[in-house]
Amino acid sequence: MARPVRAVSLLAATLLAAAMFSPAADARSEEVPRLDAARLAAAVAAAHTPAAASIARTNLEQGGPPASGALDVAGTGIPAYAVNPDFVRGIPGAHAGRLAYVAVVVTAADGRKATLQVAPQGADGWTVEAALSGEDERKLADALAPGAALLSEPQINGWYALEPGKVTLLRASLPQNAVGEPVPLADYQRQLAKRYGDRLPGGPADRKGELGFARDQPTDPTVPGVAWVAGGIFLLCMAALVMVIRRRA
Repeated sequence: MARPVRAVSLLAATLLAAAMFSPAADARSEEVPRLDAARLAAAVAAAHTPAAASIARTNLEQGGPPASGALDVAGTGIPAYAVNPDFVRGIPGAHAGRLAYVAVVVTAADGRKATLQVAPQGADGWTVEAALSGEDERKLADALAPGAALLSEPQINGWYALEPGKVTLLRASLPQNAVGEPVPLADYQRQLAKRYGDRLPGGPADRKGELGFARDQPTDPTVPGVAWVAGGIFLLCMAALVMVIRRRA
């Protein structure tokens, strides 16, 4: 009976190592849920509809002349992430940011620009929620290092470059850190917890109706691969334990 026990133990150790080093299990807190090319393309396509053009035209014409002629809608989009409440809470493995919208720039014939905010709707859909003047997200994205994500802290109108293990403030109306100075992600989490710990959904400020975090955004999904591997390891360990008990008996 010794060989079956050793074989099961070896298999359990192999699966445990796979769980520890597989990409699915390596969901570090500094990461954000990245959009794949297909979903990003779908978001950009939603900005090319007549309804989206109407929203953009309304923004362009606020306080200015009519936006005559056809609108030039960009063929690319910029994923914009917002600070994740679960990260503020310090929940292990929580992403630092969650997708807020995809920014798509629209240009009028006279050069005026607006940015459409294309937000996820349901599992695979997209909807244009609003249009803002200018092209702030595109300009900020131009300053990002390769692989960095654009992260916003809406409460201070702040924008950060999010990279593995750190954030760097790009711009803010109420800066809490020096612009351009990297801050370790653990320190940033502690700053957020101090600033917004009582403003999370369900907290004191939320119950009073004060400015905090929106309730209508989903939390980070769990990583299914980790759950399956963990379950398999548990069953294999139980089987090994049963074999050991039977062998001793």
